[in-house]
Amino acid sequence: MTGTDDTPLYTQFTAPDALPHGLAPALVDCWTEVSDAGGAAGFPFPPVDPVEVAAAVDRIVTGLDPAGSRLVVATVDGVLAGWLCLRRDPHPLVAHWGSLHHVQTRLGVRGRGIGAGLVRRAREIARDEMGLEQLRLAARGGAGLEDFYGRLGWREIGRWPGALRLAADDDRDEILMVLTPL
Repeated sequence: MTGTDDTPLYTQFTAPDALPHGLAPALVDCWTEVSDAGGAAGFPFPPVDPVEVAAAVDRIVTGLDPAGSRLVVATVDGVLAGWLCLRRDPHPLVAHWGSLHHVQTRLGVRGRGIGAGLVRRAREIARDEMGLEQLRLAARGGAGLEDFYGRLGWREIGRWPGALRLAADDDRDEILMVLTPL
């Protein structure tokens, strides 16, 4: 990720046919890299099987829909640097809520504000384009994620103690967080 302009570009995709050629394999590579490094992005037990990751990416991509599911990606010099999913719950009682899933950045670009930029962009999309009023997420305890999201205005609203078992001697809390108002 080198070049003369290393400013991240944030792009959203709202339909499966909108993804440019090569983006889906790049999402798989990123997710595999992040998961194999112990990242809390949906596959808890490294090493992950790239075939399983590809199937999960395919489910995300085929589910893209302007009203309910968006993919937000960050690129630097045209190369994928990170991504996340933004979803609206379809149930009428909670359709004013959205949730973030699979927030991740490539290891080589960490510390450059790309993850924070993704979350900020998702907030803008949720508020300005999807008409959402609140966002929620669940984060793995013990990874410093509550601090990361806290710096971006999210607040912890609850925990499920020991909800996640990463190993026989490694239980983690699942931390529930909310961002409101948008």
